[in-house]
Amino acid sequence: DVFVLRNAGNTLSHAEGSVVGSLEYCVGHLGAKLLVVLGHTKCGAMMGATQTMLNAQKAAEGGAPAQRTTLDKLLHGLAPVAQQAQAELAPGASAEEIAAHVVKVNVF
Repeated sequence: DVFVLRNAGNTLSHAEGSVVGSLEYCVGHLGAKLLVVLGHTKCGAMMGATQTMLNAQKAAEGGAPAQRTTLDKLLHGLAPVAQQAQAELAPGASAEEIAAHVVKVNVF
């Protein structure tokens, strides 16, 4: 049997009750012994996290303050992954290059 959970960006940064509770059910009640986390290329959540991080960097330099919708909060929770990916690339990497690397950093 396969018990599948999906969410944007494989994030649990805010410990979403439905995802965490479902994982607890899967492991505790169903006895799952293996959890597999998968990502995919061209992930919209990773591009959104990258743009959120880059926008926050611009805001820190005196730009407009970032908006704080629920989606913004989710993407902001992925900012540390985007920051790590950016730091691992050459200075001046494009948003697309950073986002492609964020996919790898987020899963590995």
